[in-house]
Amino acid sequence: MLNLIKEEINCVFDRDPAAQNVFEVITTYPGFHALMIHHLAHMLWLRQFKWPARFISHIGRWLTGIEIHPGAKIGRRFFIDHGMGVVIGETAIIGNDCTLYHGVTLGGTSWNKGKRHPTLHDGVVVGAGAKVLGPIDIGAGARIGSNSVIVKPVPAGATVVGIPGHIIDSKQTKTRKEREQIASKMGFNAYGATTDMPDPVAHAINHMLDHINLMDKQLDNMKKVLNDAGVEYTEQDIPALDDCEIKE
Repeated sequence: MLNLIKEEINCVFDRDPAAQNVFEVITTYPGFHALMIHHLAHMLWLRQFKWPARFISHIGRWLTGIEIHPGAKIGRRFFIDHGMGVVIGETAIIGNDCTLYHGVTLGGTSWNKGKRHPTLHDGVVVGAGAKVLGPIDIGAGARIGSNSVIVKPVPAGATVVGIPGHIIDSKQTKTRKEREQIASKMGFNAYGATTDMPDPVAHAINHMLDHINLMDKQLDNMKKVLNDAGVEYTEQDIPALDDCEIKE
């Protein structure tokens, strides 16, 4: 048990740069507290002490804001960041090295007995506010975007966003990275303007960034042609928007 506690503490340091020391983790991290309480409740649950297990789980929810049913199976090095509002159902199974952020629900879609909650394989990360519902498998290394609603299985290594959740392919991921790079170059913070948002303003911003990105590529090609032709070209940095003077 002592080795398990040490492992969970080291897990916090690995995934939260704000963690300062062991004493701080032990005394102020609700995710760590909820996990330690769950280990005790789960042990009682497996030994058929159902009411004591549920009562300990209830106390854990009151203390941490994190609700983990004592029947849930949780692997090693599980990390809950912030944690408030996290709900993990009775038949949920969580593999090793998984991470959940605040507001995540691993819930069911049926009142029938039996397996009705998700299975998260090793290395899954679920973003803040996401809902993963039903007896579905989330493959190893998958990423669930914030506020997504997932009701279908997710393959290993995939990134899923939106309501309902859909997989972002490699082409979309590349386009998003290019948009972020050009936005950073302009001094524009594109936070929230993602490919999955059904927002006309975000849609327009994304297309402007795509257009600017294509113009930059064409200018780079023109510079190369000029240099090959022996025409001297003087490079000029593009200032950030904050550095530009506004004249009335």
